[in-house]
Amino acid sequence: MRTYGQLFRTPEFTPFFLTSSVQVASATVAGLALATLVYRSTGSALLSALSMFGPSLAQVVGATLLLSAADRLPPRAATAAVALAVGAGTAVLAVPGLPLWAVFAILLAEGLATSVGGGVRYGLLAEILPKDGYLLGRSVLNMSVGTMQIAGYATGGVLLAVLSPRGALLTAAALGVAAAVLAAAGLSSRPPRTAGRPSVAETWRTNRRLWSSPARRTVYLALWVPNGLVVGCESLFVPYDPGHAGLLFACAALGMLIGDTLAGRFLPRHRRERLGAPLRLLLALPYLVFAWQPSAPLAAAAATVASIGFASSLLLQESLIALTPDDIQGQALGLDTSGRLTLQGVAAALAGALAQYTSAATAITLMAAASLAVTLTLAPGLRPERITAALVPAVEPAPGGGR
Repeated sequence: MRTYGQLFRTPEFTPFFLTSSVQVASATVAGLALATLVYRSTGSALLSALSMFGPSLAQVVGATLLLSAADRLPPRAATAAVALAVGAGTAVLAVPGLPLWAVFAILLAEGLATSVGGGVRYGLLAEILPKDGYLLGRSVLNMSVGTMQIAGYATGGVLLAVLSPRGALLTAAALGVAAAVLAAAGLSSRPPRTAGRPSVAETWRTNRRLWSSPARRTVYLALWVPNGLVVGCESLFVPYDPGHAGLLFACAALGMLIGDTLAGRFLPRHRRERLGAPLRLLLALPYLVFAWQPSAPLAAAAATVASIGFASSLLLQESLIALTPDDIQGQALGLDTSGRLTLQGVAAALAGALAQYTSAATAITLMAAASLAVTLTLAPGLRPERITAALVPAVEPAPGGGR
C-alpha cells in the first residue's frame, strides 16, 4: 500500500482518522489554554510546563499498571470511552477557582486514561490496515497531528484573545465529546485482540517480555529519550516568548508535518534506513541556536527545521513493529506511546526547573545538547544490520512457554 487513495479506501480508516484528528485538536487547544491560565495565575515556568505536559507524566503509571487492557478491551468502546472521559475532565478544568492540586489531579486521571487509549488506538490501526500499509497509515496520523496542532494552536491563540483560557478549555472539551461520538458511530464492533482480563500482573509480564530483547530496548530508548528532551525544549515556548508562543508551537507542528509527509509517502525503504540517523540528529541540533536568545522569526525557523526530525520516530516505529510478535503489538505500541509521553512530561518538568534557576533560553539549549548526546550514544545499536539480525517471527514464545 503506497498511495493515500488506497489508504482512505480501506474500510474504517476514515472514521479512525477523523476520531484521532479531533482528539489531537482537543488536546492541543486544551494544553495551550491551560498552560496560559496557569502561567497567568502563578508566573511559574515550571508549573506552566507541567500543566501543559503533566498528563504525560501519568503515562508511566498507566504503562506499568493498566496497559494490558490495550489488547483486552473492545477497541470501539474503549476508544469512545477514553475520548469522552478526557472531554469531561477538560470541561472541569474550566471551572473558575479550581485549586491547583485539583487541576493536577484531573491531569493525572486524563493521563491514565490516555495511556490505555494509545495502545488501543494503535493496536486497532494494525488491525484495520494490512502490514504493508501500517507505515503509511501511521505517517498520515502523524501528519494529522501536525495539521491539527497547527490549527489547534492557531485556533487556541484566537480563542485566548477573543474568549479567555476558560472559554478555550470548554471548546476543547466539546471537541473531546465530538471525538467520542465519531468513534462510536464510525468504528465497527470488534472483540478484544487477546483473551483474558486486564491485570497489573499481565501488564508487567508482557512489559518484561517486550523489554527482554536488546534490539527492542534500544528502539524504545531512541523513541523515548531524545524525543522527550526536545519536547522539553518546546515546553518552554510560553515562558521564552509569551507573545509568540502560539507561533512557535505552530511552526514546530509544521516541521513535524513536513517530515512525516516525506518519510511516510515519498522515501523508499532503503533511503529511510540511511536517513534515520541524520533525522535523529536534526531533531535537536537547531535548538542550540537558543544559546544566543534568537528573535521570534529565527526561533520559529529553528523549531520548524528541528521538528522535521520527528520523522525519525516514524522510522523507529516501523522497526518496533518488525521486532514485535503480532500477539502483543497493541501493548508494544501502547508502551511506546506511554514511554514517549512519560519522558516528555519528565523533560518538561526538568526544563521548567532549569528555566527557574537559569532562563528559558539556557534551559532550551541544555535540553537540546542532552538530546544530541543520547542520540549519539544509542546510534550503534540502531544500525540497519543490527535491527535485521534481531527480527522475530509473528508469534514469539512467551517466558515460561506461554503465549
